[in-house]
Amino acid sequence: MKRALMIVGIGASASIWLSSKSNRMKLENLLRDWKRMIKPSCYVKNNNLPIEKGGNPHPYDLEDNKMVSEGAMYSVNFYNEKLQ
Repeated sequence: MKRALMIVGIGASASIWLSSKSNRMKLENLLRDWKRMIKPSCYVKNNNLPIEKGGNPHPYDLEDNKMVSEGAMYSVNFYNEKLQ
């Protein structure tokens, strides 16, 4: 019972506080700032990776293409062996 009254009180207080347009703008700016602080840390692009051509080899780089084709055949052979 106490918990329900506390939740109702918090909700009523929040609705009264948000009835003012200036308070709504403050809350909106606060949430936008939090989003800006959190979002870049989730999508950090690391440009210092040692991969220069990962996943997109040059068509005339025969050694690299051979390595890619052997890797693909390994997975196909593994699947076929498991299937049989």
